[in-house]
Amino acid sequence: MAKKIVHEAMAMPEQDPQERIYNFKEVPLGYTPEMAIGEASRCVQCKKPVCISGCPVGIDIPEFIKLTAEGKFIEAYYKVMEKNVLPSICGRVCPQEEQCQAPCIMGIKHEPIAIGRLERFVADYAREMDKMLIPERERRIAKKVAVVGSGPAGITVAGDLAQRGYNVTMFEALHMTGGVLGYGIPEFRLPKAILAKEVNVLTQLGVDVRTNYVIGITEMIDELRAEYDAVFVGTGAGLPYFMNIPGENLNGVYSANEFLTRANLMKSYLFPQVDTPIHVGKNVAVIGGGNTAMDSVRTAKRLGAEKAYLIYRRSEVEMPARNEEIHHAKQEGIIFRLLESPVEIKGDKDGWVREIELQKMQLGEPDASGRRRPVAIEGSEYSFPIDTVIMAVGQGPNPILLNTTPGLELNRRGFIRADPVTGATSKEGVFAGGDIVSGGATVILAMGNGRQAAGAIHEYLS
Repeated sequence: MAKKIVHEAMAMPEQDPQERIYNFKEVPLGYTPEMAIGEASRCVQCKKPVCISGCPVGIDIPEFIKLTAEGKFIEAYYKVMEKNVLPSICGRVCPQEEQCQAPCIMGIKHEPIAIGRLERFVADYAREMDKMLIPERERRIAKKVAVVGSGPAGITVAGDLAQRGYNVTMFEALHMTGGVLGYGIPEFRLPKAILAKEVNVLTQLGVDVRTNYVIGITEMIDELRAEYDAVFVGTGAGLPYFMNIPGENLNGVYSANEFLTRANLMKSYLFPQVDTPIHVGKNVAVIGGGNTAMDSVRTAKRLGAEKAYLIYRRSEVEMPARNEEIHHAKQEGIIFRLLESPVEIKGDKDGWVREIELQKMQLGEPDASGRRRPVAIEGSEYSFPIDTVIMAVGQGPNPILLNTTPGLELNRRGFIRADPVTGATSKEGVFAGGDIVSGGATVILAMGNGRQAAGAIHEYLS
């Protein structure tokens, strides 16, 4: 008998929108075992599985889904862990709809297999059953590698090289590991207890993790290079960009980096139980249309904003944020002001934000990004009351490390110039990957960079 094909993906249970806007608990609640088996059973096990080509780290997706459909959840988790040491994280925050799920043949006429939800399920199941996998370490190698930055790229390099037997030391500028996973992604999207559990795998592999250690101040790259046989730089893109419009220096204007770091890393949402306050007015405007903007505006709503606006200069079609984040934001009452762009932020006599002036836009011809370019409509400016403005218009490379490393070549955008395959930089024995090379990208792409660089470092040291 032919297998009956279920066309629609299994929906994931979620917190009620009217409840979750008052808490920071995770929004999607995850599959039950029965749901996971049902969704995995939709997979037709293609002879030429194109989904693997969409995964930057090359997970054997059909095999892990087959094991899930058979109820072999731990075995499915182990299969994922062969390629991805952060499955609970990637299952939550990676844009699977643009990567592994995009080429799924089920998606031609129906909904693609919910690969990300299944990855999250098997990883969560293994953690809850206390079956998390600590990869075996190969014979010890005397050579030492320094990894600068503990974000997705650095974690991957450290894990891969530690498994191969190298002595790895990871340096993190902040007091907590995880990079952007820790300071940038809110608790309601990625619980920090889950992040800590997955990152803890590194220490169990023997990686020496040193926090509160700023390379470029505490120690220089050249000093590390003299002490270590190779160095990997994965410091991300943490320097906030602004629009250079009047009023950005007013009280009540944040960069998204500062706002999210206060809320996530420093847990200001628990104030006064914690020492970090955060000012959020009744009317909050977030400028931007990416995932960082979505994280900011949804966080502002939870911190008490009565009206939280998402202001984006293009239409929703061009918005780079994940569809799931846009959907959740709308459910939570976020007000979208599309095809509008700020031209001035106005304040009161005490220097606090009181108003924002916007200009209406229309879409012209596509620009270098492939999206239609926004064009200002003359005479369309208007203002409305705002107490807080959060700028989420992109990030660049932090200059501390770059300015203290002579001979390290940068590209025209100020990011490290590195070989796209090996991650090798202009400095002998120094490699780089992740957002410090590519600019702001996804967690799984940074991990893919890390995997390539780890292989190149191993070859270099061999």
